[in-house]
Amino acid sequence: MYFAGRSYSVLKTIWRSQNQSLRLFFKKVKTSSSLNLVFPCKISPVLSVPESIPKPPYVTNNGSYRTIDTIEIKNENQIGHLRQSCQLARKILDYTSSKLEVGITTNDIDIIVHNKCLEENCYPSPLLYRNFPKSVCTSVNNVACHGIPDSRPLQNGDLINIDITVYYNGYHGDLSETYIVGDCDESGHHLVDAARKCRDAGIHACKPGAMISDIGRNISEEAEKENVNIISVFCGHGIGEYFHGLPSIIHDNVMMEAGMSFTVEPVITEGNDEVVILEDGWTAITKDNCRTAQFEHTIVITSTGVEILTL
Repeated sequence: MYFAGRSYSVLKTIWRSQNQSLRLFFKKVKTSSSLNLVFPCKISPVLSVPESIPKPPYVTNNGSYRTIDTIEIKNENQIGHLRQSCQLARKILDYTSSKLEVGITTNDIDIIVHNKCLEENCYPSPLLYRNFPKSVCTSVNNVACHGIPDSRPLQNGDLINIDITVYYNGYHGDLSETYIVGDCDESGHHLVDAARKCRDAGIHACKPGAMISDIGRNISEEAEKENVNIISVFCGHGIGEYFHGLPSIIHDNVMMEAGMSFTVEPVITEGNDEVVILEDGWTAITKDNCRTAQFEHTIVITSTGVEILTL
């Protein structure tokens, strides 16, 4: 996921400077009694990956990140490799989500994802990407995205987004879904349903000749209809041999062409769209501590429309 319109380093600097007064932030904000506020908890050591599993360049080349200055138009061979990694990501997400229950920690989820990746001979892309310490992002309730798995047990009524990206055969495949743990209130169910509809509305705009801005327009219209808000500072991104690249899925008049591949992944909230990045440099929480939900697919534009690679 990209920070729309600004570089990662600039936004991290801005939000870290805001963070100095956040130590008592959670205690000062009144929230609905149905929401289990998420506090940062203990993070376990980084898990290892065997030498036999191929790793992306940012792991093998001492943090070297491939930059993409133009939008890549993939050929059928490249799309085939991307499709493989996306289908593997789907398999791992489905397996992981089947293990969700009250009491499991997000660190337990990280271990499940990590071990399943090793079993499938793929690398968990988030691990060590810009120093991210885990193999999956787990964002619960008021955590909008990029949540770091830790020792907090999931509670009844929690909403959790599990964001999985895998690196396989030289390509990254990326998807995420939000799940309800146990029983949840009606507004929580509505938020999750609305987030799924917003993603699908965005994908519905994807076809050759359409504009990238059409994706955001569709998402905005759906969000307004569902009476929810979009956290617009985060957006989808190009993907392939690189984890993140062009195009950035924002309100730009860039025309879609067959062979373009990118993610559609709006972050939706019950409250307003302001977020704050915690001192770990990754975890994004809603400033009003309202809940969020997100669904993501990786897609490729075809000659006749769109193919969802992560179904």
